[in-house]
Amino acid sequence: MAALSPDGILLTGRVAVVTGGARGIGRAVTEAFEAFGASVAACDRIKANDVHDSERRLTMTLDVRDPVAAEVFAQAVHERFGRVDILVNNAGGTFHAGFADTSAKGERALIDENFIQLTAMIRRLLPMMHAGSSIINITSSEAYQAAPGFAIYAAMKAAVVSLTKSLAVELAPIRVNAIAPDALPTEGEEEVRASMRDEPPRLPPLGRLGDPADAAAAAIFLAGEMARFITGTTIHVDGGINAAGGRRT
Repeated sequence: MAALSPDGILLTGRVAVVTGGARGIGRAVTEAFEAFGASVAACDRIKANDVHDSERRLTMTLDVRDPVAAEVFAQAVHERFGRVDILVNNAGGTFHAGFADTSAKGERALIDENFIQLTAMIRRLLPMMHAGSSIINITSSEAYQAAPGFAIYAAMKAAVVSLTKSLAVELAPIRVNAIAPDALPTEGEEEVRASMRDEPPRLPPLGRLGDPADAAAAAIFLAGEMARFITGTTIHVDGGINAAGGRRT
């Protein structure tokens, strides 16, 4: 086994796929991967007007829940890069509604957006992956605590945690890990909070809010050689919220 070196944190020459890559955590991950040397294929249903394709960047606007569009994206990745070294399943979303008030259609949308599209994307890209590839699933702190008003979303994020463990065993030597962020304000989170007319987010034990770049830092670690013997685990990027049992100051 090669000894670790400072270069082990770099992703030079690797190909990464990031879903939900136009804003928030997905955009931070995409930009960090490029900064650390990777080529990136990113998709999102929102078009980022200030992001353009380049030699090392492929972007497509699509809804990952649409199997036809997602397959077109996978084929574009294959044609441009021929392989996938890193897959970050970041796409997802939610809305605030009590369990009894959530319609069957709304529930299905949450399941499709936060779980079904993720498993489908993994299956599509697996033929392009290899021993040593890394899958990183973005879950949430809600997977580990009660989430009134977000029950189905939280259940799907918990399912992602369970899936991560199972696939880490089944797909080895491909590594499969997860990141559970919280207290990292993003555009999508602010939109949900605005719809709730809720009070500003309380602080985690570290005493401050984080930034999407903090989740990107964890993704850089999990994607590279520094994490070569880590699989089936979840990194909590939440300022200590999980450690505190969900309590905030």
